[in-house]
Amino acid sequence: MGFPGTWMTESESVVYRVVPKCACSTIGQIMYYSDHGTFFDGDIHDAKGGMHKWAMDDSQPLITANVKAHDSYSFTCVRNPYTRILSSFFDKICGIQRNGKRYRGNLVPLLIQKYGIEVGDPDTGFEFDQIKSFRRFLLFARDTIRWRRPMEPDIHWSAMSGHLSTFIVSGGRYDKIFWTEQFNEGMQQVLDKIETPNTVDLTAIPRFNESEGHGPKRLHPVEDYFDDISMHLMWEIYKKDFQLFQYDFDNPGNKMPIGEIDLAEVHAKLGE
Repeated sequence: MGFPGTWMTESESVVYRVVPKCACSTIGQIMYYSDHGTFFDGDIHDAKGGMHKWAMDDSQPLITANVKAHDSYSFTCVRNPYTRILSSFFDKICGIQRNGKRYRGNLVPLLIQKYGIEVGDPDTGFEFDQIKSFRRFLLFARDTIRWRRPMEPDIHWSAMSGHLSTFIVSGGRYDKIFWTEQFNEGMQQVLDKIETPNTVDLTAIPRFNESEGHGPKRLHPVEDYFDDISMHLMWEIYKKDFQLFQYDFDNPGNKMPIGEIDLAEVHAKLGE
């Protein structure tokens, strides 16, 4: 399997397992800056150089050797499953992507046809029933994850524990897993453990939210989108995410973690 979704600085100061919708653009830019003293001009996901990525063939042997020997500090970042799936819906399903088109071409027409989802139109201010459409999208997300139909699950809404597990199963070990909700604190703890060619001042780093502005704004509090059935679906899809990363399943309105992440438990449960 190797180490899909793994990025490493060219200086090999640090290794990061990307989890979509969990501040990955900002983290990637911090890694890039720590090596080069400048930010990548554009979306860091588009960078074809200046950083090692598993998706680039030349990087794979270097990442494999480093991770298997645990030569560098390795980390990842997670997010509350309720806000993560909402973010995926508004960005990927309702939003217009960087290329000016809908995400994954025929995906949105499929959702409109099979699940009765509305996504709104940017020309008319994205007016639609957000709560009803989101709940129908959640049913679709469950179908993709549980039964892989009508399509394979997408990386933006597949469980975080699944992303993290590939790194462990292939022989990697995390030194740190921190929460998006306490980003500066967690990222600073990573930076304190590594030596970088350029010093990073987190207070001066902008947030690189590449998905912002592509779609409609969320009109309601998080908890309004999740009724009993929606929460049942969330538990079915993201049970491990809630348990391992210490998020509050019972209260969708509480985005903050309610306990500490146990790294030993994460490696035991996701390394099976």
